[in-house]
Amino acid sequence: MMDPDNCTWNQSFILAGLTATRMIRSLAFVGTLCIYLLTLTGNLLIIVLVKADSGLSTPMYFFISVLSFLELWYVSTTVPTLLHTLLHGRFPILSVVCFIQLYVFHSLGMTECYLLGVMALDRYLAICRPLHYHALMSRQVQLWLAGASWVAGFSAALIPASLTATLPFCWKEVAHYFCDLAPLMRLACVDTSWHARVHGTVIGVATGSNFVLILGLYGGILRAVLRLPSAASRAKAFSTCSSHMTVVALFYGSAFTVYVGSPGSRPEGTEKLIALVYALLTPFLNPIIYTLRNKEVKEAVKRVADRIRTTWKGL
Repeated sequence: MMDPDNCTWNQSFILAGLTATRMIRSLAFVGTLCIYLLTLTGNLLIIVLVKADSGLSTPMYFFISVLSFLELWYVSTTVPTLLHTLLHGRFPILSVVCFIQLYVFHSLGMTECYLLGVMALDRYLAICRPLHYHALMSRQVQLWLAGASWVAGFSAALIPASLTATLPFCWKEVAHYFCDLAPLMRLACVDTSWHARVHGTVIGVATGSNFVLILGLYGGILRAVLRLPSAASRAKAFSTCSSHMTVVALFYGSAFTVYVGSPGSRPEGTEKLIALVYALLTPFLNPIIYTLRNKEVKEAVKRVADRIRTTWKGL
């Protein structure tokens, strides 16, 4: 460890990107760009459908549209720098821009964590409190819960982002394709064990408490569903939760893999590969998961398409 008194404060960092041959990087660029464009299209489609079709004007689809809006920003926070490194290799990034990326990325990640908890609460009320569901989940309550998720996420991320930004850095090359906690902390010329504990506590509380909440709510849902009289009604109740449970498994599986434990304790290459899952593939899969086997969304697509065709014929 270098003496912090001999360190200089970096004005910029260098993003190393993915280590691969030029041919592999070119193929990865094309694949990543296609996934990115499909992710933007899929999530925009969900937002437009929920807004345009009255059949999707329910609390569940409102929260799905909020999640899709979040995913648009989440994937756009890191993928453009990934595309740049794949196309041009290593490139410099101003330290201010790097720390902004770090903060926004973690803010959106924690917001998604809270939002998934809100969506589990919505499913719990719909299944376990059906007679009072619409009163409990009024439009005002929906807006308040969605807004609270964003405020909580962006507030919690201030702690790890600000602590990391105040570190003295003695090296410039970030062994990643975007600015994340672990690769940045490796560049510090001071002992970061205390920072790692604070980061782990903040991120652990945000993700862990919501995960426990989701498990508890789904435990209540399971008990309520098993008491339903017919197999058809039980299957219908489970089908309304299956998409959300799949998204929760993807999100928390990757999050726990990356952030449980000390940042920087895993090999750099492993962190990059896992980051591709939660920063690129999960936002890409979410709209597919919510629409592929969803009859209501398919019917909404047909209704909106019919309205568009009718409008064009009338012109």
